[in-house]
Amino acid sequence: MASRDQFQRFIFEHSQVRGAWVQLGESYREIGSQAPYPDSVRQLLGESLVASVLMSSSLKFEGTLSLQAQGEGPVRTLMAECSHDRYIRGLARFDEHSMAEESFEALLGEGRMAITITPDKGQRYQGVVPREESNLAGCLEDYFDRSEQIATSLFLFADDNCAAGLMLQRLPGHTEEDDDLWERVNHLARTVEAGELLELDSTTLLYRLFNEETVRLFDSEPVAFRCSCSRERTEKALEAIGKDECYSILEEQGSIEMDCQFCHAHYRFDRNDIDHLFTGHTLH
Repeated sequence: MASRDQFQRFIFEHSQVRGAWVQLGESYREIGSQAPYPDSVRQLLGESLVASVLMSSSLKFEGTLSLQAQGEGPVRTLMAECSHDRYIRGLARFDEHSMAEESFEALLGEGRMAITITPDKGQRYQGVVPREESNLAGCLEDYFDRSEQIATSLFLFADDNCAAGLMLQRLPGHTEEDDDLWERVNHLARTVEAGELLELDSTTLLYRLFNEETVRLFDSEPVAFRCSCSRERTEKALEAIGKDECYSILEEQGSIEMDCQFCHAHYRFDRNDIDHLFTGHTLH
């Protein structure tokens, strides 16, 4: 069986309408295994991971795109990130004692959502995502319409084992013919069912939806879970905490222990490590 962890772009020939498809299997399960997520939280995380991959397809540089939400509902924090080379990671923090309802609005409650684009070189950009729709796809469609002025349709699904999505966009400079095409393909896309997106390969799915249109598929790209944490990045976090605070923790605890929230990698720093970090040398 071909890997389900695949991303693929496509275009409708001779038009300003484009699309992207993604399906996550092993990468989604690996991320989902990092915590005992309830089904509703796991599925929301899966939809967010799918959305991060689809949205990152427009990146024209090396870097990452992340979707982040802070809420007052059972899900306090939601984060999904995809790099330009299709490595993903994500997490959700939740209060298991207040998991009464499972809708998107109930899970996050009042709060904010943002998209952060972080180039490897250059300045970080953050855009606020409106929280006025009843699902994640609708909120992100609003974001593209208001912030990017790009008409966008998103279809996001996730179950216990797989997460998948489809994105359609009408680019600036569209013609009247493009507008007609946009209406047709959106009408067709709205017929897609969760099982089709989660189970069918891209060729089969796109033919089933758009067999009367001329669609050109680009080469598929693998998607994989990989955490970007490292000892060096953890040291930078310690530098941001500051010398005085680090030595205060050392005096109290004897060492500084830090765990990655995404992959649970463990980093330990003793006094020699902190001496070297802040002075460039150790006492021993």
